[in-house]
Amino acid sequence: MNSLNITGNVVDIFDQKVYPATLEIVNGKIISLSPLPGTAGVNPQLPFLVPGFVDSHVHIESSMLVPSEFARLAVVHGTVATISDPHEIANVCGVEGVEFMIDNGNKVPFKFNFGAPSCVPATIFETAGAELDPTAVAQLLARDEIKYLSEMMNFPGVLSKDPGVMQKIAAAHALGKPVDGHAPGLRGELAQQYIDAGISTDHECFTYEEGLDKLQRGMKVLIREGSAARNFDALIDLLHEYPDHIMFCSDDKHPDSLVAGHINQLCERAVAKGINIFNILKAACINPVLHYKLDVGLLRVGDMADFIVLQDLEHFKVLATYIDGNKVAEDGRSLIKGVTATPINKFDCKMKSPDDFINLLSEINISTPMPVIEALDGQLITNKINPTNYSTNGIPVVDLENDILKITVVNRYFDAPVAVGFIKNFGLKEGAIASSVAHDSHNIVAVGVNDECITKAINLVIANRGGVSCANENAEIVLALPVAGLMSAEDGYEVAAAYTAIDAMAKSFGATLSAPFMTLSFMALLVIPHLKLSDKGLFDGDSFKLLNSYSN
Repeated sequence: MNSLNITGNVVDIFDQKVYPATLEIVNGKIISLSPLPGTAGVNPQLPFLVPGFVDSHVHIESSMLVPSEFARLAVVHGTVATISDPHEIANVCGVEGVEFMIDNGNKVPFKFNFGAPSCVPATIFETAGAELDPTAVAQLLARDEIKYLSEMMNFPGVLSKDPGVMQKIAAAHALGKPVDGHAPGLRGELAQQYIDAGISTDHECFTYEEGLDKLQRGMKVLIREGSAARNFDALIDLLHEYPDHIMFCSDDKHPDSLVAGHINQLCERAVAKGINIFNILKAACINPVLHYKLDVGLLRVGDMADFIVLQDLEHFKVLATYIDGNKVAEDGRSLIKGVTATPINKFDCKMKSPDDFINLLSEINISTPMPVIEALDGQLITNKINPTNYSTNGIPVVDLENDILKITVVNRYFDAPVAVGFIKNFGLKEGAIASSVAHDSHNIVAVGVNDECITKAINLVIANRGGVSCANENAEIVLALPVAGLMSAEDGYEVAAAYTAIDAMAKSFGATLSAPFMTLSFMALLVIPHLKLSDKGLFDGDSFKLLNSYSN
């Protein structure tokens, strides 16, 4: 029998009180919670004991780390569990990819809770590496390890009652498993139709008004603060009135950002905003566990001992993290050991030459000048703009003075003509950056100042069968991501350091975005308005159709 006693100021979120007590833990379970005799109120000499933090929506793949390495970094910040959508690797490797995530995550003491990806491929307007039809999704949902139906990005399909979409939702409901949403900007009666289809959450709200509208209609809102999309400031005041219907999530978090912090950072910022501490901890700890029916303890007698030891309830410095009664992190050090992982992948395209990226004016259904993607720092949405001064003889060209660069998407699954467009706000004055992390189908996306640098950056990715790269005429750097072209199985802290170096090179080339590679990865994400680029061409997210691109 393994037993452990820990004394501290117990934060009882359900009864909204804090009191000194001793936890008695036997075989990973809390068997008693005994208040200290003769004490009242908080004991300033004791640390605080709080249920562990839960990231309510995250794509582990975006950390560029396999699940076991993600866990090693996350526990340092008090995270004990995630609701993890393996959508990214599923778009590359199908069911085999989902199984890889489950198997690797099971090798470490951390509570991953994976969903069945609902949209593989995300749209018919891009080339993915796999397809999960309603039968495959239903088979995944039937597994005990699968806790929910992952974000239903095809909200037009929900609104039109597409048979395949509705079959997937029905399969989740039949098993009593929740359905996650993804409906950026959807409000009013259209939002109501989406909710009425049985979709219970949304992490894509980017304005207070949108979040309020969905909350008033019964939907739960996940406040997202990741490496690219940052909606905390816009939405956090909703927590005052809707503490039982809000959760915190990161969605997509790069490795350097994960080293710096996780859900603990949102708690600290919420306290600074004057939010009630118990409301904050409901969003960070309690609401995800209750909504998704997770096997995660909530600091009650009979619960598994999944909790954290905090220095205070203001800055949320984590002194120790426990999962199932085992200490997994202490004083900023992870106690989880690394495990080996055998990469899986799909990557089969030839090296490129500058001639592959020469602009040719397409003749189908598009007026000149070609619309330009305007990237927005801290947002996944883009604007569609129509500048008039970036073309020569009707053919668009890079315009460094006005920060209009070339963007291209290369099919990584087989050789095909590349797609080319133009983009504003990346800020590069030299060189190019490229990535095989390119939501959702994870072809290769690149932005650069000329075809030679773009070619060099893309070929670095191809040579490593996946990765992120940065190159100019005289220098190059690449972070290899051999697991599905999305992740590394190497030590998470080393990967974070390598990513920091490549991010610094991109910024030395002039990149002005706070997270240029994270933003780059979403420029092929067609299900987020307004204008994106897939391997098949320029895509209008408002009309949900391909425009014709200047492509080879």
